[in-house]
Amino acid sequence: MSHAPYQSRRSQIEQYFDRTAVEAWERLTSSAPVSGIRATVRAGRDRMRTTMLSWLPEDLRGRRVLDAGCGTGAMSFELARRGAEVLAIDLSPRLVEIARQRLPADVNAQLIDFRSGDMLDEALGYFDHVVAMDSLIHYEPEDVVHALGALAPRTVDSMVITFAPRTPLLSLMHAAGKLFPRADRAPAIVPVAEAALKRAAGEYRALSGWEVGRTLRVSSGFYTSQAIEWSHAG
Repeated sequence: MSHAPYQSRRSQIEQYFDRTAVEAWERLTSSAPVSGIRATVRAGRDRMRTTMLSWLPEDLRGRRVLDAGCGTGAMSFELARRGAEVLAIDLSPRLVEIARQRLPADVNAQLIDFRSGDMLDEALGYFDHVVAMDSLIHYEPEDVVHALGALAPRTVDSMVITFAPRTPLLSLMHAAGKLFPRADRAPAIVPVAEAALKRAAGEYRALSGWEVGRTLRVSSGFYTSQAIEWSHAG
């Protein structure tokens, strides 16, 4: 994808998750004890994953699914348990390696193709479904729409993503983050207004023929994220 703002932001996120935050992320996504704040994030992410999975068919045998931003693999494992052929990709090679190491004994390893790289790479091919849990929350709305537009021509049935809904708390945190020296900043979560995202998607040519389906917000302490579904109209 040649969209310059997306490329620039992608590089920042790759560096952060592969070099700075990998140990914290490994612990958060494990069963190890965590602080109260991180426990709310873990619980919220578990609820969000369950929500997104509930919007996909229970039987995914013969279906190819892209887990875009797979992290340490929890979503990919559940998709494979339903029989899906999963392409699990993340910008961070270290997180992908953790996912490989965590592969449960009851999951067919041949059903998951773990890779590190850009989830929008056209060489990844075509999919029946795309899921992107919290992997687009660091991008501006126009970049989210560009990402959807890049995936839509190669997706048959549905795309289920999350975004950070624009709330007073998230907007305040986003503004406060800009006060830190650039070298000390984690990639900020970008609050997005649902109406603005839908409007931008509706005006984007590559998403012609797609329509918004279900949407649901999950709030758990310090975790707030909103799932939204795009599917082919009609």
